[in-house]
Amino acid sequence: MAGVLAVATGVRAETAPSPPPSAAQPDNGALYDTAKQLFDNYAPDDLKSQYYFPSRQEFDANLRKFQNALDNGSLQDLAPYAAQIRPMLPLLRSMPGYSDYEGWLEAKLDEIEEASVLTTPARPGGPPPPLRRPVTPGIAADTRLVPYYASWLERVRERPAPSAAARYMPRLRAAFVAEGVPPELAWLAEAESSFNADAKSPAGAKGMFQLKADTAKGLGLSTFLPDDRTDPDKAAHAAARQLRLLGHRFGSWPLAIAAYNAGEGRVSRAMEAHRATTFAQVAAALPGETRMYVPKVCALMAVRAGVPPDQLPVPR
Repeated sequence: MAGVLAVATGVRAETAPSPPPSAAQPDNGALYDTAKQLFDNYAPDDLKSQYYFPSRQEFDANLRKFQNALDNGSLQDLAPYAAQIRPMLPLLRSMPGYSDYEGWLEAKLDEIEEASVLTTPARPGGPPPPLRRPVTPGIAADTRLVPYYASWLERVRERPAPSAAARYMPRLRAAFVAEGVPPELAWLAEAESSFNADAKSPAGAKGMFQLKADTAKGLGLSTFLPDDRTDPDKAAHAAARQLRLLGHRFGSWPLAIAAYNAGEGRVSRAMEAHRATTFAQVAAALPGETRMYVPKVCALMAVRAGVPPDQLPVPR
């Protein structure tokens, strides 16, 4: 992703003059191409020698490469992306046609940074790791149930909930209750998109709950004019239905959360291959993203709602 990140670390919106006004609004691809042309034509030579503005095709290819690492990589594969991803966020906000990736990337950055922390060995003679503070009473859980849960508790409790949570959570909780799912699981929206209803990923997932088109259609949502995945209430009902189905299938909320992220088939095959019955037994066989995603969601439920994973009712 070096080509993309060269732009992300230095190019600002004021680098090149604004394009001339046009009576017709160009599409997002044309806007991006125009921005690149302006950079190529007007950016000073010294700036061009330091930064590289990728083509739209190159940028898309790099996003897909990152998505593939999430889908198939180990924790060690994800860790090197930590230093590369954060500079992309301000770039995405200003790039025509790419701002909707911001919510998805912001949520994934959290998981990648934690993967980096967990896989970085201590340097010989270096300072000892910081002492963990006592876990807040009431949210501790047996970490054998969800590996890395304690690490995520420490990470999550250091920061406030996204500002949009206060606006959306009452509605999302109501949708989950209506679908017969523990309302605490609605905090999955923070892990998926930071409550950004327009968030999308290079894999085609969209909305606050990052539903892919086939999954959304199977849950009764429209994905074209309108795309119901961007409707917080409709998406919440669909996500809750999906979690209810997965909870019934696996008999465990951590496994249901893993299947929501990695896919039901992938989790099922891993469980069969390893003769596993719990998430902890199968976690190491799942993608690094899923190994971070499940404890993250569980920690969010514990910190935001005071309900650790072992206190959720058994799925029915």
